[in-house]
Amino acid sequence: MAVSGVGSNTDATAALASASTTSVDSEQRFLKLLVTQLNNQDPLNPLDNAQLTSQLAQMSTVSGIEKLNAALQSLVAQSGSSQTLQAASLIGRTVLVPGSQVALAGGAATPFGIDLQGGADSVKATIVDAAGNVVRTFDMGAQAQGVKAMSWDGKSDAGQQVADGAYTINISATAGGNAVAANALTLAAVASVAQNSTGVTLNLANGGTVGLSSVKQIL
Repeated sequence: MAVSGVGSNTDATAALASASTTSVDSEQRFLKLLVTQLNNQDPLNPLDNAQLTSQLAQMSTVSGIEKLNAALQSLVAQSGSSQTLQAASLIGRTVLVPGSQVALAGGAATPFGIDLQGGADSVKATIVDAAGNVVRTFDMGAQAQGVKAMSWDGKSDAGQQVADGAYTINISATAGGNAVAANALTLAAVASVAQNSTGVTLNLANGGTVGLSSVKQIL
């Protein structure tokens, strides 16, 4: 009659699966269970090679996964530190990030951008005021996929200087009559850099925050 309890395969596997210990502790636990199982096996029905090999393979898998997790955590930590150092070089620089707002101050040219997700045979950018009135239209014609930096001199389509304030950029793009995804980009200065659970973020001078991956162009 086979011995049950600590010597059973099911109990040994369950004990290994529920152990939330370090790799060394797991190996010691496994060896202890294996020795106990061998000492208590039925002499007339000993543990066959297939069962022993299966348990050894399980232990090797558990140990390998723990080592892999430790290696991945180390790589993630190193990557995060490297990204933070790289992002720190952006402090004081201006970047183009997703956003449709553009500010006009002192009539100075205001840079903005367009992020085309595909090639288009017609691209238009319109700037509207707070009331929704179109004050300036840019007909850019055909454009290839990618980021396009642009500027606005603060004048209307009639050539008149418009009042300082906040304006909105609207983008439309088509290819063969079909709409092409396109996003407006706004200019912002990087004030500081932070690292949190979601990765590296940039704190902008205008009060906003964006992820490092959201930076489309550095000016």
